[in-house]
Amino acid sequence: MKRLLRKGYRMATGLRSLAARTGGGSPRVFYGGARAGDIGGPLVKVKRLRAYFPEHRWGYNLVYCLSGAPYLPAVALRLLKRRGVPLVCNQNGVFYEAWHDGDWRARNAEMAVPYHLAGHVFWQSQFCRDSAQRFLGPRQGPSEVLYNAIDTGHFRPADTPRMGEKFTFLVTGKIDSHMFYRIEASLKGLAAARANGLDARLIVAGWMSSPAAAKCRDLAATLDLGGAVSMTGPYTQEDAPAVYRSADAYLMLKHNDPCPNAVLEALACGLPVLYSDSGGVPELVGGDCGVALACAESWQRPHWPAPAAVAEGMRAIADNREAMAASARCRAVARFDIAPWIERHRAVFADLLGARP
Repeated sequence: MKRLLRKGYRMATGLRSLAARTGGGSPRVFYGGARAGDIGGPLVKVKRLRAYFPEHRWGYNLVYCLSGAPYLPAVALRLLKRRGVPLVCNQNGVFYEAWHDGDWRARNAEMAVPYHLAGHVFWQSQFCRDSAQRFLGPRQGPSEVLYNAIDTGHFRPADTPRMGEKFTFLVTGKIDSHMFYRIEASLKGLAAARANGLDARLIVAGWMSSPAAAKCRDLAATLDLGGAVSMTGPYTQEDAPAVYRSADAYLMLKHNDPCPNAVLEALACGLPVLYSDSGGVPELVGGDCGVALACAESWQRPHWPAPAAVAEGMRAIADNREAMAASARCRAVARFDIAPWIERHRAVFADLLGARP
């Protein structure tokens, strides 16, 4: 049923290729069927872009394709290209065995169509660029790395620091069963850290499937974590800063995450990041804003740090939290504020629209 609904939605979205206009002027952007929301990278990205470039589902003159929301069929994309309607592609991750148990080659072939047809590609990180070159093939045409961005006025540290509470680590995201290893690694690391004398707790915030939530509760009980773990459920982008301010540091133990918005949001709120040294996360955090944990490189299966390594990293962040927090905030403001990100989009849109005959 889900596949049928997806196919029907793609067909309906494809018909909108007939609604494009070929005139220039100000950008009238169609996001290719991608929706805006609070949970998941593409949803959040569209929500942020639409605040500056409102969506035009009819009479649009530019299409913004997101690799994580490929709803425009290949025939529609090629028709738009022939008509001279500019395509911009925001390229995030690709498909491979380590996290996709379906036909990852077919999904990459689907993703490669807008990637190669686009007049301009934004890679979300150097890792995204390298993995796209590996799995989608070498691209010809204008392209650049443009990291995700956040409103650092909205995402900012609390006015008064947390006082007299247990050192708190935070995990956020959309957690289904295939991503439960993130929670398992975090819980086992916390248990090891507490056994070594660190009086710490863990908050898990965001959407979790019912099986993943049940496994989280069961594992926490097995590890005798008791009241040291809490699951607070989904939250909106408007409420997100308060979620980050409820913690002292952020945990990102996902393997090969391309460019997670959550890490940028955590940095902007002054949270040091403890992370698996894989994917695009090392590019975001840098050397002074957290602790990297060695993680095996693989495209075949996910890897994550051992509990002892996570515990050691937790202790290192707890011992250096103040300096790391200041560095995290400074890095986020200097490198990942949304204003330059929007202006770069505006410039690319103008170039593509002005260059058309």
